[in-house]
Amino acid sequence: MASAVATDFTNKVLFSDEVAEFSPEVVKEMESHLTKYPPERKRSALIPLLFVIQRERGYVDNPGVNFLAKFLGLEVTDVWETATFYSMFNLRKIGKHHIQICKTLSCKIMGEPGITDHICHKLGIHPGETTEDGKFTVSLVECLGSCGTAPMMQIGFDYYENLTPEKCDEILDKLD
Repeated sequence: MASAVATDFTNKVLFSDEVAEFSPEVVKEMESHLTKYPPERKRSALIPLLFVIQRERGYVDNPGVNFLAKFLGLEVTDVWETATFYSMFNLRKIGKHHIQICKTLSCKIMGEPGITDHICHKLGIHPGETTEDGKFTVSLVECLGSCGTAPMMQIGFDYYENLTPEKCDEILDKLD
């Protein structure tokens, strides 16, 4: 049986000098984000631009970060400090369905460890891993802001609350 052992996503980041290339349409989209902020506050566009990088490349990788640093006139470390702070940015390739299980106090008290063990056992992976078919990645994350309906998880942008092993099975079985 898989046990619930958290792993560190950041230890998988590979660093290089490579700079990602994007289509003119994507660069235009990025430029449109910059128009929402005063020219001297381009850094304020960092989070929406990281989402564009993640959407286009599948995750936030070093070439994407290098592009963004040049695009915004920032140091590479300035971009990494934001990308590594938020759990919504993936620093390595993830499965089609990213299962983020809340591990903070309310969820833990209400049964998160059992939910995590059940999901990991069902999928045959540990937190921080992706199934061999690339369909699922399980992550343990900090508070998702649904303490009153703990335990809970997020898959993509959807919240699933008041989880039981049976409810988790129903949810996972519906995903393609």
